[in-house]
Amino acid sequence: MSEDEIVELARTNAQLFKEIASEHPNTDWTFEYSPEMYSDTEVEFSKRVIDAVTDVWQPTPQKKCIINLPTTVEHSSPNIFADMVEWTHRNLQRRDCIVLSVHPHNDRGTGTATAEMALLAGADRLEGCLFGNGERTGNLDIVNVALNMYINGVSPGLDFSDIDGIRATVEYCNQLPVHPRHPYVGELVYTSFSGSHQDAIKKAFAARKDGDIWDMPYLPIDPKDLGRSYEAVIRVNSQSGKGGISYLLEAEYGLQLPRRLQIEFSQVVQHEMDTLGTEFTAADLWRIFRKEFSMDISQVPQYRMAEENGVVTMNAKLNWDGQERVLEGQGNGAIDAFVQALSQSLGRSVRVMNYAEHAVGEGANAQAVAYVEVRVDDGQTMFGVGMDANIVSASIRAIMSGLRRAAALQTVAA
Repeated sequence: MSEDEIVELARTNAQLFKEIASEHPNTDWTFEYSPEMYSDTEVEFSKRVIDAVTDVWQPTPQKKCIINLPTTVEHSSPNIFADMVEWTHRNLQRRDCIVLSVHPHNDRGTGTATAEMALLAGADRLEGCLFGNGERTGNLDIVNVALNMYINGVSPGLDFSDIDGIRATVEYCNQLPVHPRHPYVGELVYTSFSGSHQDAIKKAFAARKDGDIWDMPYLPIDPKDLGRSYEAVIRVNSQSGKGGISYLLEAEYGLQLPRRLQIEFSQVVQHEMDTLGTEFTAADLWRIFRKEFSMDISQVPQYRMAEENGVVTMNAKLNWDGQERVLEGQGNGAIDAFVQALSQSLGRSVRVMNYAEHAVGEGANAQAVAYVEVRVDDGQTMFGVGMDANIVSASIRAIMSGLRRAAALQTVAA
């Protein structure tokens, strides 16, 4: 067909639709015309065809028609298509009577970029699918564009506050899974495995206050705005470091590990990771932590304390190397007295290098957690961890935990 014949074909079919619609005057009709091969056609000729159609329909500013410009197959970069849209936007007849729409596909993987540049070039409307479903590589992902607008402070007028529920419905209806790395909705899109990323996220969460504007490294949008929790923001694999590990233990179990303990425990986790070659959940880390620091040993040394003139005297009994030992020592506090008693009983130098403690939980279920860095015989320092409803018992447990770890290390070295 010649160009004139194609223009006439568009005009006569536009007239046919107008006539059929007029047979149903009680229906509110909106007309849409889409020049199918727009992205591969000279813009001057596309304008001729579109103008012929709108000349038949005679839209008004109050009753607009839709002119929908597709990238039927993406052949060029988004800026080229945007140039075409801008030219069309500036040169169409009856532009104030038209909703100028674009219909991007994703053959080059640039459907979202095409849509956003077309909006900047003068388009009023986008056509697409949830999560980019459609023929070949898919249509424009409406969710992607909408949430890109949202993170830049522009309300898209669409509600994705339960994005996982939307995804489940789409997967059920289309029988197609959404990729784990799909923007905004994939299972892994808010998850960091990299140690440096995890460390930055952990520090930013620690500095964040209620009511702060969302401004977080590696998280362009608050997962909670989409119905997600922070539970999966950090997951631990072989790429991870101390930041991710300590974040999960704090977020899930309330532990606030001192920095040097973070480093020490991350080496334990890395060894386990190298052995098993798998990803660790918070529950896995908690299991490894309890085993490493002997926290499931229920027995705490029996002890009694007395204080006189600022000096604490402690008497205690404990099992060590299969023997029951009776300890007695004095110090300026419970920990100092227990350490002195240990040193005298074991005949070895035991020193507390660092100490930290905090509470986990509230009310009757609150537990004290103590972190003690001990040095035995001026050798390598080791952390111990103890948890108990009583802070003194938690501290004693932590000291014994460190001693057990030091003894195990010496056994391996021997």
